[in-house]
Amino acid sequence: MSLVSYKYFMPTRVECGNGISEKTGELVKELGVTRVLIITDKGVRAANLLDGIEKSLLDVNVDYEIYDEVEPNPSAETIHRGVDYLKQHKSDAVLAVGGGSSIDTAKGIAAMATNPGHILEYEGVGKITNLPLPIIAIPTTAGTGSETTNSTIVTNRETSFKLAVISPHLFPNLAILDPALTLRLPQEITAATGMDALTHAIESYTSKAANPVSQAFAMQAVKMIGENLTKSYFVGTDLVSRENMLVASMLAGVAFSQSRLGNVHAISHTLGGVFNIPHGIANAALLPFVMKFNLPACADKYKDIAIALGKDVSGLSTLQAAEKAIETVIEMNQSMNIPLNIKDLGVSLDYLPKLVEDSMRSGNVLINPRLTKPVDIQSIIETAYYGNLEESTKERKILSHT
Repeated sequence: MSLVSYKYFMPTRVECGNGISEKTGELVKELGVTRVLIITDKGVRAANLLDGIEKSLLDVNVDYEIYDEVEPNPSAETIHRGVDYLKQHKSDAVLAVGGGSSIDTAKGIAAMATNPGHILEYEGVGKITNLPLPIIAIPTTAGTGSETTNSTIVTNRETSFKLAVISPHLFPNLAILDPALTLRLPQEITAATGMDALTHAIESYTSKAANPVSQAFAMQAVKMIGENLTKSYFVGTDLVSRENMLVASMLAGVAFSQSRLGNVHAISHTLGGVFNIPHGIANAALLPFVMKFNLPACADKYKDIAIALGKDVSGLSTLQAAEKAIETVIEMNQSMNIPLNIKDLGVSLDYLPKLVEDSMRSGNVLINPRLTKPVDIQSIIETAYYGNLEESTKERKILSHT
């Protein structure tokens, strides 16, 4: 019998298949929607990824407007401008087309269209009381898994802080996974979003709040990412690997909506808020350093991850096998030209006190597998800044004065 209670809740309907986005209109109309606001960014619109979706809406007489002001690390201001735009056009649903930023923005707009006040007032868990407008999500990257999660991330520009709004009401009503929409992704975005999905799966699997259901989804996601990410990166046009990555990203999203995450996300959200670093690349660069920190607390789980990533751990101790997982993550980053330190991402240690304070504010720290104090966050950031997994911060300071 389990020593803790847990519940599993994932109400999002998922439709997956090559070209299925061209049936968006039919699927949306089943929700009783008559006028939808498409939430996207200018890059997605310029790439003509909306063409088939727009046609499908017109074919079934669903009116639409397009709000394309989404930026990386979307701000509260962008969300509230979107709410005004939605009300002006009397839309009765939101349709996100894009990466995690577009989906997060759509969730925020849908929630604030039916709830009073400002979205920054809803930071935390369970503060949204009124049902949002229907949310439909069509991801064009295989990374965030936001199409099946109960959260949205919002940047407070005044404080340079990324906060989480979490509510069961934020699960999208419908997710449409079409690998055809990911075929023209630049390599660097394929890499960053793919490693973002892997981070979600690993942190979910090792979270203190994990349960057998979330861990099953997380482990399947790890396995599928290990088998498909590099092929998506190096081949690009392979539909099978692209579809498998979309499914893996979705599964990782399902997993962490049950279990939350850990120190990688606590720190990466802070880096995004202060330095406007894209979320996926921040996660990818931080992941090996947080895994190294967590190793003493979850070596057995890292062994599972190494095996899921295709590593032969026969004859190795649990610790040696666990280290294979960290080595594999580093190898994946290297093969896809992801920086092996956060200095190259534009991080400055001049902001270190704020980075530590804001990271510790995240609820993800509390469920990280290893007990974490502010000094630990500082050490992780400093080690990741210099890109040296082996040399401790204390040793580096001693060496620098000799």
